[in-house]
Amino acid sequence: MEKQFCFDYEHYAALSELSEADRRLVAEAERATANAHAPYSNFHVGAAARLRSGKILYGSNFESEVYPAGLCAERSLMFYAQANYADDPIETMAIASNPSERECYPCGQCRQVMVDVERRQGSPMRVLMSGHGTVTAVDSASKLLPFTFIL
Repeated sequence: MEKQFCFDYEHYAALSELSEADRRLVAEAERATANAHAPYSNFHVGAAARLRSGKILYGSNFESEVYPAGLCAERSLMFYAQANYADDPIETMAIASNPSERECYPCGQCRQVMVDVERRQGSPMRVLMSGHGTVTAVDSASKLLPFTFIL
């Protein structure tokens, strides 16, 4: 039996189309790229998350000589948030890269962890994927990974 998976998303052709709060979060993610350690790929990724309390947290990618021991910006941020602010859910996460020739989308591992975080906190996480002056947004990370791993 054939089934279909469809979902809605938002696309912003310019950062100016975003709300002020979302523009600020994207700018913070862009700023976080400066903290990335990416000597091998030269692909610096930054993430910024707005918690329910309004606090902004940051993450950046870190590459290791002992590949694959590095960590993506999104997971760096989410693991920090869950360890230090578990009772303050992530409402929105923005992702940016430098260079930003295209929008920056999370890898499969990050998508699974995003869904795990949503399950743990009991609420969806809006995701803003930015780059080259545009943004694609989903209202839940679960839309980025329809067939998640569940124990």
